[in-house]
Amino acid sequence: MVLERIQKANDIKKLKWEEQNVLATEIRQFLVEKISKTGGHLASNLGVVELTIAMHLAFSLPKDKIIWDVGHQSYTHKILTGRKEGFDHLRQYGGMSGFPKRKESACDAFDTGHSSTSLAAGLGYVEARELLGKDYKVVSVIGDGSLTGGMAFEALNNAAHLKSNYIIVLNDNNMSISENVGGMSAYLDGLRTANFYNDLKKGVTNTLNKIPGAGEKIVKGIRKTKNSIKQLFVPGMLFEDMGITYLGPVDGHDIKKLYRTFKEAQRMDHAVLVHVLTTKGKGYAPAEQMPSKFHGVSPFDVKTGAVLTTKRADSYTDVFADIMCELGEKEPRLVAITAAMKDGTGLCKFQEKFPDRFYDVGIAEQHAVTFAAGLAAAGMKPVFAVYSSFLQRGYDQIVHDVCMQNLPVIFAIDRAGLVGNDGETHQGVYDVAYLNHIPNMTILAPKNRKEFADMMEFAINHNGPVAIRYPRGDVYDGLQEYCEPVVYGKSEVIAKESDIAIFGCGHMMETAEQVWNFLKKQGYSCSLINSRFVKPLDTDVLKDMSEGHRLFVTIEEAAVEGGYGSHVVKYLSEQNIPVKVLIVGVPDCFVEHGNISQLREQVGLDSATIVEKIIKAWENL
Repeated sequence: MVLERIQKANDIKKLKWEEQNVLATEIRQFLVEKISKTGGHLASNLGVVELTIAMHLAFSLPKDKIIWDVGHQSYTHKILTGRKEGFDHLRQYGGMSGFPKRKESACDAFDTGHSSTSLAAGLGYVEARELLGKDYKVVSVIGDGSLTGGMAFEALNNAAHLKSNYIIVLNDNNMSISENVGGMSAYLDGLRTANFYNDLKKGVTNTLNKIPGAGEKIVKGIRKTKNSIKQLFVPGMLFEDMGITYLGPVDGHDIKKLYRTFKEAQRMDHAVLVHVLTTKGKGYAPAEQMPSKFHGVSPFDVKTGAVLTTKRADSYTDVFADIMCELGEKEPRLVAITAAMKDGTGLCKFQEKFPDRFYDVGIAEQHAVTFAAGLAAAGMKPVFAVYSSFLQRGYDQIVHDVCMQNLPVIFAIDRAGLVGNDGETHQGVYDVAYLNHIPNMTILAPKNRKEFADMMEFAINHNGPVAIRYPRGDVYDGLQEYCEPVVYGKSEVIAKESDIAIFGCGHMMETAEQVWNFLKKQGYSCSLINSRFVKPLDTDVLKDMSEGHRLFVTIEEAAVEGGYGSHVVKYLSEQNIPVKVLIVGVPDCFVEHGNISQLREQVGLDSATIVEKIIKAWENL
């Protein structure tokens, strides 16, 4: 096998040209086989095999820097840099990450996980290279989806002013460009990037500018005429007009053509964009036919593409999808917004039922938040469904455009808490901390299926911003007998005794109930409270429980710093209430990848560890 000869970075350069396509085929077979067992991002990786091979042939790693936007398409890059063995434990606890990690390899130039970041990071590398007098190449790879993010355009605007080489690879697996335009483009690209053309252009411009009085006008006239002609024939004029040379479109599965284009791009003394056309899921029929399904996939049967899981229970996302459809029937002003995540957030059902009230704004969380604010100001009831880790990107807009105006925008925060195998960049543990201190914000967390529906109903009728956080995974159906109406700022006391009061936040009520039951069997007297509202804090229940209880235990799957527990401590301290508080949450560290059970054990959020902490705290009172 050709693949067996790839053991480290740059080994690919030892292969013959005719072996490169064989290597591409073997890599695809390898990826399908491995990901069918471990799960992971498949379609995006199958689409960039030849592109990655061509980049590794045209550049030298780790000297040259390749920065992957998002990074979930970097599997071939990992193979070509000697990490093939790591795929047996891909995205598993203690195993190889599914994203680029600088600590994993010197060939990973930048840690990624969220979209639209590679261009800005690449610019940073370029400027550092010039300041330090180094001579490496910088390549930023970005997808057509990620290019919809405003941050990417901000970086493009800066890149246009560069006076040194910077290569942007636009991996386009969605657009189609006709053959005649592609042929004309290929001809003009070759002309524009040839050394003699660039030298001639500079020489003519300099000479004309020296003509007294008329030179500058002549240059401007030629430029205007040239650009008008190029508008007719050349794709990518958006980039050209910004001052970024455009090359392409290039067949993203033709290694030789890609290699030659990258070599041409290296001759530029400014920013150049190489537009590459790829097919998502290439080489594996199920992934080509259903790229969305195979974007992030669980273990599956290679022959059929069928996911190897038994019938699963409803997830919180499934329940949210049904709730939105039910509320949409009752409230004609309800609208739903997603930032390119309609499948992940469960809004497909709402789109099918109410297409005129559904908005996918692309990878643009900042825009989504302010767009929702505008809708709310105009009398609509917007729900922005978003993963916790992605909502971080709209923080300023939440403060300035929503909360400052006290607008009734609902943030349906999916994947709140530990998310598992995607790791550090996707753990949704910071939303409580960054929302808790914003005036006018209300934060709720449901304990089970029914309470989720009740909280959504509450949010629709609340006159102000509301965030409802819920986790990835199966919805909890326990504690159904406790279903008091959701009243603003009020917790739910499930069992009142003495000594120890356990406050569970949202989906951690399942764990809190387990801990409570265990302590009861061990003879401890303890109360169980469903916090319901992270903000505002239910000070009445805290005052009430402080009588007869010496230890409060708060349990939340969120960062301890700035979380529910920290606000409980603050309140008790301000009121001089002498109750000790044990805060159980995610410590001040970044949590890596692994399944959720493993990660909870790692951070001390499993029921056994919590029991140990409580008993120790009680004994030390």
